[in-house]
Amino acid sequence: MLGSLLLGWVAVMGSVLVVGKGLVPLIDSVFHPGADLLSAIRRACIFLAAVAGYWSYVHWHENRDVTELRVKPVPLLLGGAGGAALIAVPIALLFALGAYQMVLFRGASPALMDAAVLIVIAATLEELVFRCVLFRVLERSWGTWPALAMQAVLFAMWHLGNVERGGVGDVVTMLVSVTLAGLLWGAVFILTRNLWAAAANHAAWNFTILLSGVPLSGNEDWRAIAPFESHFAGPDWLTGGMFGPESSFLVIVSTSVAVVLLLRAARRRGALFLPVA
Repeated sequence: MLGSLLLGWVAVMGSVLVVGKGLVPLIDSVFHPGADLLSAIRRACIFLAAVAGYWSYVHWHENRDVTELRVKPVPLLLGGAGGAALIAVPIALLFALGAYQMVLFRGASPALMDAAVLIVIAATLEELVFRCVLFRVLERSWGTWPALAMQAVLFAMWHLGNVERGGVGDVVTMLVSVTLAGLLWGAVFILTRNLWAAAANHAAWNFTILLSGVPLSGNEDWRAIAPFESHFAGPDWLTGGMFGPESSFLVIVSTSVAVVLLLRAARRRGALFLPVA
């Protein structure tokens, strides 16, 4: 199990490293594209390298068809719509309650497209590492339930750096909320067994938060390009505090309900497995 995990991670992240530190600088030195074109090339190469690395790992190491990489329009669209709606509804409610307040409407910024591309790439990489590699390998040995729990906890630990300036309460709340997010995207993957459905849900969730003008997973950098300039006017337990809406009590409750419903649907479909003997 450990060997499979390490090999899967090396296949994905090693491919990204080779492309980012090798191929892209080579392209720059030979063809001298402009800064904008080089940035686009880097992003495309990283995305394709990660997916290709995972495909190679499954094809050669697991010796099977990589069915989770098939593009299925309906799960993809439902995943994206579901991720956006799941976070947009509580955010809208927080604005309606006055816990979030819009200070200024700035309109759409050209930088939003770049942010959207980065969010899609980041979400896809995280889904490859945590759901496609970590969850699947653990599921083969432990079964669905322990694997789902473990990948969600490790996913939350991965985000500890996002609250390095926070107190103990901020860290605990973040761990709870991001563990639930890991359970959510794990449940989407279990139900669909499809990378793109989980990545679309994850990316749509993150981009919706960015559009609202509040912190995204503790990240303040993108608030300046959001269509709205917003600030908090309520207690941290309601607003989510420095980590943003993901740590809001409303989002924690709604995410918990969504996880239960998705897992119930997965159980009805027979998508939950016992460990391989």
